[in-house]
Amino acid sequence: MPAQNTTWWPGPVKAAPDFNNLLKVLRREAPERPTLFEFFLNGPLYRRLAGEEAEGLAAMPHGELRIRILAFRNAGYDYATVNVPGFSFPVREQERRQTISQNEGFMIADRKTFDAYAWPDPEQACYGALDELAAGLPSGMKLVVCGPGGVLENAVSVMGYERMCYMAADDRRLVEDVFEAIGSRLARFYARAARHPAVGAIIGNDDWGFKSQTMLSPDDMRRFVFPWHRQIAAAAHQAGKPAILHSCGNIAAVMDDVIDVMRYDGKHSFEDIIQPVEAAYVQHGGRIAILGGIDLDFVVRSSPGAIYRRSKAMLKMAEGGGAFALGTGNSVPEYVPHENYFAMIAAALESRGNA
Repeated sequence: MPAQNTTWWPGPVKAAPDFNNLLKVLRREAPERPTLFEFFLNGPLYRRLAGEEAEGLAAMPHGELRIRILAFRNAGYDYATVNVPGFSFPVREQERRQTISQNEGFMIADRKTFDAYAWPDPEQACYGALDELAAGLPSGMKLVVCGPGGVLENAVSVMGYERMCYMAADDRRLVEDVFEAIGSRLARFYARAARHPAVGAIIGNDDWGFKSQTMLSPDDMRRFVFPWHRQIAAAAHQAGKPAILHSCGNIAAVMDDVIDVMRYDGKHSFEDIIQPVEAAYVQHGGRIAILGGIDLDFVVRSSPGAIYRRSKAMLKMAEGGGAFALGTGNSVPEYVPHENYFAMIAAALESRGNA
């Protein structure tokens, strides 16, 4: 543990990245060293981690993604998460606030609006961006591709949450068709992205739950949502790549589906109020890799020392057994104090002589 009055961030990690460490975690094997996992950080933190090179990278094509890749590399990750430009599901613009309604911005209310909706073509995504990013990818790193939201998230966006729930009772065939239109396109997108040689894994990013339960009943999740996630994970596996599920909320009722039916290799997003990551590792770590998990509220409110100690203890719990990579329970938004984030990753980096 760094001495008192010493910064938790000693500067860019000198040790080379090695994506094989994350692969071992996802295979539920012990990596060569403690391994980090994060879905995304935030703009100011990316720039701080990228340092003086950020300005020059920003002026290049896909500049923000290039900054992100360098930031992930300098922070000690073996990969960087990226999206592929040019593929998304249109929604009406909402007023920008700190929170948004899940009922605003909907575009599909009946069969007529379903037929009129401008469904995107996943073949038109800018997959060439992966070529350009791969050309500057640090040795040993891979890209981990996420989607433009997930199956359920996009269904909520185009139908509205309450409207979708009513429609599931009143016109189940229409709801089924909306999910098919979204899910089939996402599956095609991931199949194309996963084949790229610079892509090491994919993330199916799709929030499924509230704090108490899934957003739809488990039976409706199995009917409308899960078949498409099974195809998404299968597309990654067919390309020889692992598939990670990022899903917030309480999905305890469907974890067996995640592992045994969809066959995801890793699960990300945990909250202490739902199930602390330590308990999740004990319950599920033998069947699926547990990624991140240091509760975001804990990371925001706790002292750097407390964050370091919990992170170190979690790494110790997984030592020898593998199937764990250290990170927050969700992501690192701008309101997370930088020193708190650095204290967390220091627990993994010190074994590399960087903290």
